[in-house]
Amino acid sequence: MNSIITIRASSLGELFDCPARWESKHLHGKRTPWNGKALLGTAVHASTAVFDKSALNGVGITIDEAAAAAVDVIFEADEEVIWDDSNPKEAEKIALSLHAKYCKIIAPKQSYLAVEVECERLEITDLGIALTGTTDRVRETSDGIGIVDLKTGKAAVSADGKVKTTGHAAQIGVYELLAEKASGLVISAPAQIVGMNTAKTDKGQRVGTGEIFGSRDVLLGDGETPGLLEYASKIIHSGDFYGNPESMLCHKNYCPNFNCCNFRK
Repeated sequence: MNSIITIRASSLGELFDCPARWESKHLHGKRTPWNGKALLGTAVHASTAVFDKSALNGVGITIDEAAAAAVDVIFEADEEVIWDDSNPKEAEKIALSLHAKYCKIIAPKQSYLAVEVECERLEITDLGIALTGTTDRVRETSDGIGIVDLKTGKAAVSADGKVKTTGHAAQIGVYELLAEKASGLVISAPAQIVGMNTAKTDKGQRVGTGEIFGSRDVLLGDGETPGLLEYASKIIHSGDFYGNPESMLCHKNYCPNFNCCNFRK
């Protein structure tokens, strides 16, 4: 393969969900407006990262002080935001609640080695792709060193406290590879998902953790069965960016191709 195509870890799921949408956004740079759900998730990521970095560096910023980062993300967004059935004040309330619960319930149980580990580029030349992205956390456990990925959403944690881990293995596998490349540490422990429900009520705003085993096997294959990165490479280098009108994100708010997509006809 003559060219190396860059794939952001966070976009891998979108590539398989709708290659046409992925191409328009990640190869041609087309954009859709921010949506309130994504902005809320970014806000919680920002404030919890401030809190965890402070603890890791021994600075000791309080929960409330770190929460300011979430508020800044919500109210200082420099792009158009589509709020749908929400609004900035409601998003702020949810973000502050989840931030506090994370800091009080999740963070004290963790032994973080690094927070927001960025890997600029990891090339896999035989597949003609390069991976890039930021791993939320790297932690030390009794089983070794593993990564932690924060997920927000309306169904991130079920009513019985179980965290949704299905469907995340490929992305988590990429984050593990990137974390090893950037940190120089051997990632051998199961990955942990920190789920945070973005419900409107305090009772519904559940937080919890779940584990994912063998993420990189799904990503890289086992020698007999191809891994998802090989399939991703085939899609990208074939140029067959087909659309998926059945995608849950097939909507004008999420796809820059929506109004001109031939696959919707």
